[in-house]
Amino acid sequence: MVHQEEIMLETSQPGQMHDLTDPVSKIVARSGIRTGLVHIFNLGSTAAIGTIEFEPGLQADLPRELNRLLPPGRHYGHEQTWHDGNAHSHLQATLLGSSLTVPVRGGRPALGTWQQIFHLECDVKPRQRRVIVTVMGETGPEAS
Repeated sequence: MVHQEEIMLETSQPGQMHDLTDPVSKIVARSGIRTGLVHIFNLGSTAAIGTIEFEPGLQADLPRELNRLLPPGRHYGHEQTWHDGNAHSHLQATLLGSSLTVPVRGGRPALGTWQQIFHLECDVKPRQRRVIVTVMGETGPEAS
């Protein structure tokens, strides 16, 4: 069985993070799938999906360190083509990835105690984001 829904997000600035754990868990519960996988995918090339301990320190650390590794304002090839100031946004999102797959066990995403699903805005301007959540698996009793 396959179940799919979208999460809509509005971002206001680069480095903004959203905790998607609760909305993804609710989609998994609505799907009725007990054992399988949930895939979370950001539509667009300037935002990322991943897992982290979603706490204020790491919410500040991750964007700061990405800007250190791939800073804005360099003379990237993308800037020479488009002049839109977001080459580093594409590179940061590519480094982290646009999707995540998490096992589903007992009708819930199988995450560690300090592991939450996040969305990170890497672009230089506010955006409306669409995140597609696809749940695949079995609806019967949990497989052994």
